[in-house]
Amino acid sequence: MIKVFIPLFFLTIITYTGLPAQEQLPVGTHPPAIEFKHFPNRVYALVWRNWNLVEPARIAQTIGCQTKDIIAIAGSMGLPPAASVSPDFKKRIYITVIRRNWHLLPYDQLLTLLDMTADELEFALKEDDFLFVKLGNLKPKCSKIIYIKPDNKTLARAKQIKQLVQKHFKASLARPTVPRFAFVKDLQSTDGFPKNEMNQISNKNGLRFIYSYFGIFGDPLIDTLHDPYPDGLLSRLAAKGVNGIWMHVVLNQLAPGGNDFPEFGEGHRIRIANLRRIAQRAKQYGISVYLYMNEPRAMPLSFFKNRQEMMGTQEGAFAAMCTSDEKVLNWISHSLAHVFTQVPELGGVFTITASENFTNCASHGNQKGCPRCSQRDYADIIAGVNEAIDNGVHAGNPNAKVIAWDWGWHGHGDAPDVIAKLPKSVWLMSVSEWAKPIERGGIASQVGEYSISTVGPGPRAARHWALAKQAGLKTVAKVQFNNTWELSAVPWLPVSDLIAEHASNLAKMDTDGLMLSWSLGGYPSPNLEIAQAFAEDPAAKPETVLNALAVQRYGTTAAPFARQAWTAFSKAFREFPYNGGVVYNAPQQYGPANLLFAEPTGYASTMVGFPYDDLKGWRSIYPATVFAEQFDKVATGWKEGLGHFEKVIQLAAPGKQTIAKEDFGIAKAAWLHFASVANQVRFVMARDSIQKHHLTPAEKQIQITAINSILNNEMILAKALFEITQSDSRIGFEASNQYYYVPQDLIEKVINCEFIRSQLGSM
Repeated sequence: MIKVFIPLFFLTIITYTGLPAQEQLPVGTHPPAIEFKHFPNRVYALVWRNWNLVEPARIAQTIGCQTKDIIAIAGSMGLPPAASVSPDFKKRIYITVIRRNWHLLPYDQLLTLLDMTADELEFALKEDDFLFVKLGNLKPKCSKIIYIKPDNKTLARAKQIKQLVQKHFKASLARPTVPRFAFVKDLQSTDGFPKNEMNQISNKNGLRFIYSYFGIFGDPLIDTLHDPYPDGLLSRLAAKGVNGIWMHVVLNQLAPGGNDFPEFGEGHRIRIANLRRIAQRAKQYGISVYLYMNEPRAMPLSFFKNRQEMMGTQEGAFAAMCTSDEKVLNWISHSLAHVFTQVPELGGVFTITASENFTNCASHGNQKGCPRCSQRDYADIIAGVNEAIDNGVHAGNPNAKVIAWDWGWHGHGDAPDVIAKLPKSVWLMSVSEWAKPIERGGIASQVGEYSISTVGPGPRAARHWALAKQAGLKTVAKVQFNNTWELSAVPWLPVSDLIAEHASNLAKMDTDGLMLSWSLGGYPSPNLEIAQAFAEDPAAKPETVLNALAVQRYGTTAAPFARQAWTAFSKAFREFPYNGGVVYNAPQQYGPANLLFAEPTGYASTMVGFPYDDLKGWRSIYPATVFAEQFDKVATGWKEGLGHFEKVIQLAAPGKQTIAKEDFGIAKAAWLHFASVANQVRFVMARDSIQKHHLTPAEKQIQITAINSILNNEMILAKALFEITQSDSRIGFEASNQYYYVPQDLIEKVINCEFIRSQLGSM
């Protein structure tokens, strides 16, 4: 869930079958693409970026050459032998492939590389968690890449790259590398994790629901190849106290539309059958499935040709299905009644009625654009949608839960009027940490969401829960107990003291449940056990819970050092320079994998997509020096924690050394990301100082010396992260973005740094 309003760039796109891809697909402002000058040319960049992610034959097909040409280019740069690329791998990696070729290929060639149609790519850009937004709302202008036999200069540069690879990575490359997505196979296995019948007892202690760690976006219920919740993952989540999982669905795909909407429901029987299978299997582990309801979805204007009476607020080429019309409300209720009758094992739904997605007429605060809703109160419209959903769900299953999320109500302000009008059977959910005041580096602000570094609850959630309880409603806290956009490239952050403090606070608030994650944060980690402990004993002491967890995970002798490490990590993380702009735009998701640029790119950073070199976008409300200093504080404190954790590895009980080493790797990877952000900030500051100011030769030399030091340090960090990614396929992965980076990107970062160092004299 993103917290900024999304420009409705797709609403003006009209798809015409047969149009060239460049005309059918969105391009935005279409600025010139970035050149990656550390490669001999764009062909070599293309081969490097796609090696062992796309078959060599398909790369060759994309640029018009033979497979042997691609293999020769890869070998000339020191890349490893080609590996097979399975259909499952391609489905799980396509977002990563899109991102790494965004500045290299025009759409026509990108479609060839992806083996996609223009319609399929258009759907992915729109529906895969705002992918086009993450790519910057624009497609860089790229000329077509045509293979030309390399000349001597090109071959010489490729040889230099190979020498750099051997110089920096020879020993590392000699060791075996765990394949990307190896964790999927691990989490599919049920070895050692039987069906957890005991977890059904803990269900009485409140709801704790979460998203799949590796769920694929788009239309997951029509895709039988990729199960988002295999038995192995279900069993592990159950063992961590999870009793609910959630899935993204679109209502008009799940049920027939009846006489009023005959075009709805195509393929619904397949989706319902697949949903039923997942729900039935989950039940065996004491887990219920919850559906994400963001309805009714806005429709293209052509949809309303003979339905003018239900055409609501218009935005671009789309209009709301007006919920002041009884046919629309009845369709919502009847469709959900159908779903919950067909799949009685479902646990319920949670709703968002004012999100970035254009849904009801008030969803973007513009009900005045509708002749009917303009006569109604905002709270009536929002509560009315939730009531229609509630009626439908409970008609199908009276015992199912309907959770109304207050996200976006009154522009994230207080919403007592909406809460007062909700049905009494509804549960109210609020982001726990929202609106909590903080001060980092002397800069005062308030937290929005996606913060572990700030311990909730905040005042908005507390007010809303109090109002809900007064109205007789149950309450749910939405939290991120594994990771957040503060850092999502690791499966969980070992800031256990912060998690325990937050869980303890919520237990004292007497909330009835927890939503443990959005699309990020679904790993079955020890942090989830902390939530379970406080659900079972709300009066538990954080210290007691954490001590027990440390002993259970590492053994009695190692536990005190684990506790010292967790405390050091937690203390350091409180210094994170939180801001909504920072968590979305700064380079912490990529860390050492983010390239450096000797010349400003001119590109603005994008929402967890491309950080580029946009220091202004990264730092948001923080001055540049303060921003760098805060990441230094996080990294310095985190490194202290790593020192304690090294003793955990030495002292871990027999049978627990492997998990101790893996946990250390996760913690070290986090440190490498934080330390790299501080480096990148200072690199841009020094580079821009040289280019924007009239410096004396001595002053310029000071900046060049600083840059050289940063380059050396970034190479050290990149090589260290490479070592970790070689043995842990979880590092760099997040479900909605797939892999931010893969190991060869860290090799490229070293090549990038060496190239910039060779150019320092001309800066």
